[in-house]
Amino acid sequence: MPVGSLSDDSITTGSISAPKQVTTLSPALNEEDWRRAQSALALAVDPQGNGAPVSWDNPESGHKGSFVAAGPLYVLENRVCRSFIARLNKPDPDTTLQGSSCRLGPNDWVVKEVKPWKQPG
Repeated sequence: MPVGSLSDDSITTGSISAPKQVTTLSPALNEEDWRRAQSALALAVDPQGNGAPVSWDNPESGHKGSFVAAGPLYVLENRVCRSFIARLNKPDPDTTLQGSSCRLGPNDWVVKEVKPWKQPG
């Protein structure tokens, strides 16, 4: 004698969400590009860093770029944050962006905002 399911399979739970964007830096960057870029971002904005630009590249996709801290640390929503300048040398054309990131944990920073860079002056 067959036993029916204890749950109603026809109910939609909404647990499946739309795919998230890999990064806000550029829609052309793939997951591996962003993994490499994130490591460079973490080094560039780290409070113990020396302020030098930190480069990244992905030989498989040809994408590359760099990050440099652009200002002092500040606190936002109880998190340590820092502004940065990002240069994407690929995809074409080269792009310079400015943004801010906040620390989630050791070596784990999340981009809070990013926009085209406007040279001061």
